[in-house]
Amino acid sequence: MDSRPTVYDVAKRAGVAASTVSRTFSRPGRVSAETAEKVRVAAAEIGYRHFGTSAGVSAHRGTRMLALFVSDIANPFYAEVIRGAHDAAATAGYALMLCDTRESAKGERQAIERALGSVDGVVLSSSRMPDSGIRMIAKQVPTVVLNRVLPDVHSVVVDNPRGARRAMEHLGSLGHDSVTYLAGPEESWPDGVRWRAIVEAGHELDIRVRRLGAYMPTVRAGLAAAEDLLQRPATAVIAYNDQMAIGLMRGLQAAKVRVPGDVSVVGFDNIMLGDIVSPPLTTVASPLHSQGSIGVGNVIAMAKGARPSFEPLVLPMRLVVRGSTGQRRRNRTSPALGTTKVSGSAERASTSTDAGSR
Repeated sequence: MDSRPTVYDVAKRAGVAASTVSRTFSRPGRVSAETAEKVRVAAAEIGYRHFGTSAGVSAHRGTRMLALFVSDIANPFYAEVIRGAHDAAATAGYALMLCDTRESAKGERQAIERALGSVDGVVLSSSRMPDSGIRMIAKQVPTVVLNRVLPDVHSVVVDNPRGARRAMEHLGSLGHDSVTYLAGPEESWPDGVRWRAIVEAGHELDIRVRRLGAYMPTVRAGLAAAEDLLQRPATAVIAYNDQMAIGLMRGLQAAKVRVPGDVSVVGFDNIMLGDIVSPPLTTVASPLHSQGSIGVGNVIAMAKGARPSFEPLVLPMRLVVRGSTGQRRRNRTSPALGTTKVSGSAERASTSTDAGSR
């Protein structure tokens, strides 16, 4: 990508906030004439060009190019999201630009700013930016957010509370009276939603819950979580995502802990790897292809002038039961875990209760 100046460069030059720059071009009536003139002069001096219009809907510029931003292209979670987005874009006659932000809010913001003049719409999947940054982007170009809810930006999410509830009900039906949740990144919006749903289900189902983490959503992090779990025994675990769950199983098995004989494990997302590991992973399945295709379809409609809905579109989740969960064996002792009794209600190892911005 090129290094065209951004609203942040204009803001620095004019000595104002970036949000003021955005309002100057998208909602000029909300900025004083003096400030607006200062911003326009600064923009002209550094060669900044604004492409958006007000209300978060830009005029259709005819580039027929869209941008999809993902936080980690190496994460298998995004494979079907990308495929769904590509299929929808191709069907509508659009090209799709794919950008990997590498779990960096700053890198994501910079990449989006550089892409704005080249695309008719933006889809943000699991954005790491704060809400204010996303709102600023949405004022300049049609924007759809996946896996996160913002009150004034169109979003497509999955029914995380229902999915977490189904996982808890499944483990409870197998006799588990305590569950440990392995938390994802603190910036993750779904992480906070899932944890709150697990706590609520624990109260209703009389299952004690605790939280360990936060961890990165990777297999390597799951291996590290296994070491933590060996110090704090459990009979059942729900991991933030499938990659973490797979790493956890590998770590437990290396320590001679049986899955599901000693510990039952549930993941989230239903990535392809979950069906080929041993034992196959029980998981809460997300409609990943649909997320990508619906997100792109909606941003195309907005680019053509459709009025965006700010009510989140919620897609269903379902529990896929495989071999990593099993009946709890009462009063058993594992050579690595010891007696698997978990105490404490809604206990967690990390210091913050809610997830961050995503």
